[in-house]
Amino acid sequence: MNESIKRTFVAGEDLAAYVRVKIESGTTSDPPEVVAAGAGEQHIGVTEYAVSDGDPVELILNAAPRFSVAADTFSRGATLYGAAAGKISDTSSGSAIGQALEACTAAGDIVEWAPYQVLSTTAATVSIADTGTFTLAATVEAALAEIYQHIQSAQKFVPIPLTSWMLGDGTNTVSFGGPATDPILDMTNGDTDSALRFVWAAASVVPIITQIPLPPDLDVTADLVLHLRTGKDADANTVTLASDAYFNNGDTKVEDVTATIAAAAGETTITIAAADVPAGAQSLTLELTPSAHAGDALYLYASWLEYTGTTLSA
Repeated sequence: MNESIKRTFVAGEDLAAYVRVKIESGTTSDPPEVVAAGAGEQHIGVTEYAVSDGDPVELILNAAPRFSVAADTFSRGATLYGAAAGKISDTSSGSAIGQALEACTAAGDIVEWAPYQVLSTTAATVSIADTGTFTLAATVEAALAEIYQHIQSAQKFVPIPLTSWMLGDGTNTVSFGGPATDPILDMTNGDTDSALRFVWAAASVVPIITQIPLPPDLDVTADLVLHLRTGKDADANTVTLASDAYFNNGDTKVEDVTATIAAAAGETTITIAAADVPAGAQSLTLELTPSAHAGDALYLYASWLEYTGTTLSA
């Protein structure tokens, strides 16, 4: 039987007897401070007895510390990986192999490090090759976090083309309108500016209405945000757009309103609170109605609905 390999460190916290420990991140003491290793974390050794924070502590090490040539600089306590030409580095590559017992101040220095007993299998200490160059993440943990952040982003959206809006009378009648109907869906300025827009003439408060399907990855516990690109004539009147929202059919109406619409074309939003989004929401009917605007024409250039995504289970 091999004799235990022992070495004295400094306790970075109160430590019980026979607990796994790792070198504390950011330690500058000599010898380094050690703290208890967490769930799933690697360790360099085990305490022989209980100690208080700041006291010397003798560890039974997994393996004898060794010296290797460093490929780059790193701090004491850094997680180390195998580098090219038999060197060590804190740049993730493959699985982590140990922790630095001293800082490396220049590439090529020979530094002491404590090896792990087995190769690391935790996602935060296993690197990825990324042969397709899809990410800047260097570890499995960081790459997975990036993927799930994208899946559950709050900036997923459903486009609402202007051509999907119909005219309503505010009660129960809708129509596609006609060339002379107010509001008019028309080009901004013919061939000079062919961007489509709805135009409400001064004093017109005729609503427009549309219905959109909601995506299956919609997180119904998060707010929905209706984005509108709007504008109006440069007049002193305060103008807003009020929305009535209905989910599925037979739902209770949700009423919200924009902030004051500026004269210059820009983005205006209406937030539909998560509390108003029912479980199982599959469709959303939206009705937009201008406030009184006696001296202003009101313009709607674009519309879309932003939502927060969720990970699908099937």
